[in-house]
Amino acid sequence: MPERSYDLITCVHGLHYLGDQLGVIARAASWLTPEGRFAAHFDPESVRRPDGSGAARAVVAALRAAGFEYRARRHLLILDGGRPVALPFEYVGADPAAGPNYTGQPAVGSYYR
Repeated sequence: MPERSYDLITCVHGLHYLGDQLGVIARAASWLTPEGRFAAHFDPESVRRPDGSGAARAVVAALRAAGFEYRARRHLLILDGGRPVALPFEYVGADPAAGPNYTGQPAVGSYYR
């Protein structure tokens, strides 16, 4: 937990390199000031179930229910106003060799139950 809150937290083409993407997103939401903004490129297709099946629809629905806006065309995730966020997923691991994401860059696959 940071010692202070932030007005702006951005992550430009960085989440796809992390294992626990949803954990980072939830923690960043709690680090914002009440008027702060979180904005990040996010590819929900990189989030998978333990059996390898996609979890993108469920993840986007949970993020929206938590107050995030997701702009699919631009792969942009936005949250205005800091708050605690609890997402209904448990991180179980990552695949660093998942292959390229929507940008063509190497990406990590994140697995949740």
